[in-house]
Amino acid sequence: LRRKMKDSVAEEHLYLDFSHQYRDSIFPLHTSISLFLLSYCDCKLFKIFLVSTSEDVDDKFVTKKLLGDLEVHLISRCQLPVVVQSCCLPAVVVKDGKFCRAGLSVVLRHIIQKTYEADPSKKYVLELLGFKKTCLKACAEVSQWTRLCEISIPLAVEGFLTASPEHCHTIPPDILRLERKLGEPVRVHNDDKIRRQKLQQQKAGAKAAVPVLGKEATEEGETVEMHHRPLPSVELSIAFSKLLVQEEVSGAVNREAPHIRRTKTSDLPLLDHVFAEGLYFTLADIVLLPCIHQFLVSSKKQGKNLVNLPLITAWYRRVQEVPGVKQAAGKCSMELLQLPGLMSAPEEPLQEFSSVPDEIEEENEDSHFIGGPRPTMTKLMENGIEAKFSPHPCPSWTLDWTSLPSAVSPGEGK
Repeated sequence: LRRKMKDSVAEEHLYLDFSHQYRDSIFPLHTSISLFLLSYCDCKLFKIFLVSTSEDVDDKFVTKKLLGDLEVHLISRCQLPVVVQSCCLPAVVVKDGKFCRAGLSVVLRHIIQKTYEADPSKKYVLELLGFKKTCLKACAEVSQWTRLCEISIPLAVEGFLTASPEHCHTIPPDILRLERKLGEPVRVHNDDKIRRQKLQQQKAGAKAAVPVLGKEATEEGETVEMHHRPLPSVELSIAFSKLLVQEEVSGAVNREAPHIRRTKTSDLPLLDHVFAEGLYFTLADIVLLPCIHQFLVSSKKQGKNLVNLPLITAWYRRVQEVPGVKQAAGKCSMELLQLPGLMSAPEEPLQEFSSVPDEIEEENEDSHFIGGPRPTMTKLMENGIEAKFSPHPCPSWTLDWTSLPSAVSPGEGK
C-alpha cells in the first residue's frame, strides 16, 4: 500500500520558474524557496522541471550543486502543459494534466501534505503547517502576513540585489515591516498558560536551560551530540523543546505559585517572537530564510551595519539551530552566515522606519471599525439591485465589546 501511494504521488509534476542563478540561489526566489523545502523534507515525490524564461534551454546554465540530490529537468515555456501555461509558477500538475495547483503557498503546503501522506513518520514536516494546519493558508489578497511572506519579501530582496549601488543604501520597506512584525507580542492558543510560566520565571529570576543540537544526526539516526546552554526566556525553552521532542523543560512546566495563578490576564507579561509566526518553527520560516539569507549576504558584502535589524538577525541565527535546517541548506549549497550574537538595537530609531508609507503598515488595533451594510447597499442599488430593510427584532439590545474577547469583535479582521 505504501509503495502504491508513493507511485501515485510521484506522478505529479512540479514546475518552477528559472531566470538565472546568482551566488548560492536560483532565481526567482520562489524557486529557491521550493527547492529548499524539498531538501528540508527530503522529498523526492515530484518530477521537477525548471522552466526557462529564455528561448535557449541548456542544462549547463544550472549549476548542479544548487539542486542538491534532486533530479531536475530544464524545459522552455512552450513545453509546459496547456493547463499550466496561463498560471504563475510554481505549479504542481497531476500526470494526466487535468488538474493544476499554482502559487507558492499552495504548492508548498501541498508538498508538505504529500510528504507526510507518503511517510507519516515525518511528523516534523506536518508541524510546519502550524496550529490547526493553517500556516500561509489564507491567500495573499486576504492576509497581510501571507502577502508579506509570499510576495513582498521575495520581490523586495530581488529588487535589492539588482538595484544600482546608489539605490540600495536604504533597507527595503518590506524588510523593515518584517523587523517590526518580529517585535510585536506573540499570540498562541495556550497564551495564558505560557505567559503565567513566563511571569513565574521572571519572579524567580531563573534561566531555563534547553538542549541545542551540537551535531546533525547520523544517517542511521544513531547518535546526536547535544550540549546545554542557558536560554533567557520561557519562549525559547518551549520552542526548542517542541523541536527536540521533549515532554518537559526544566523550570518551564512547574505548577504556578498561588500568586501567579491569581494574576489577571491583562497583567501577565507578553510573549516574544522566537520564530516568524511566534513560538514555533513553521512554513513561514522556510519561506523567509532563503530570502533573508540573500539580503544579509548582500548587505554584508556592501559593509552595511546589520545592527539596524537586531530582530531579523537574531531570528536568522535561531533558525539555523533548528534540526535539519543546516543539512537542507548544505544540500542547496546555501552557505549560512555566522552572525555575531548580542547585537543591540540602535540608540536612535531608524530613519528608514519612518519612511514606510502608512498604507502598507498594519492598522492600529484601537482604530474604529469602518464598514457595515450601507456602502454595500449603495453599490447594489447603483447596479439596479434593490435591497429591502426591516427593523431589528430587538433594537434595545446592546453589547459591551470591552467585556468580550477581541476576536469576537467584527472589527478584528479589519
